[in-house]
Amino acid sequence: MDDRAIETGAATGGVNILLRLEGLTLFVGMVALYAAWDGSWLVFALLFFVPDLSFLAYLSDARFGAMVYNAAHSYMAPVSLLTLGFGLASPLTLSIALIWLAHIGIDRALGYGLKYSAGFGFTHLGRIGRKDA
Repeated sequence: MDDRAIETGAATGGVNILLRLEGLTLFVGMVALYAAWDGSWLVFALLFFVPDLSFLAYLSDARFGAMVYNAAHSYMAPVSLLTLGFGLASPLTLSIALIWLAHIGIDRALGYGLKYSAGFGFTHLGRIGRKDA
């Protein structure tokens, strides 16, 4: 195991690349499904950045911020919503789930991983932002 991974708790090397490619695959797949679903692109644009409102939790403190951000950026809720949308044949529920998963996918592809309580810049995909901050 890479010493940096042990030190930071972040994926490095080929594992980091694989996780980012998974994010890109998720993003492309959800956008393709949304297009096939013939969803409204206005709704897509309006809802795409909604999960980023979870940043506001960092105004409280880093631990709470990480918890709220991770809840909004993990697969659990949108996959549950996707399942519910299929089960109930609910177009709006399916649309929200696809958009939410697309958002998580592009974030992961760009290196914005799940957060550690040490601060916003500490993620499972490595450090983001200025190193001296």
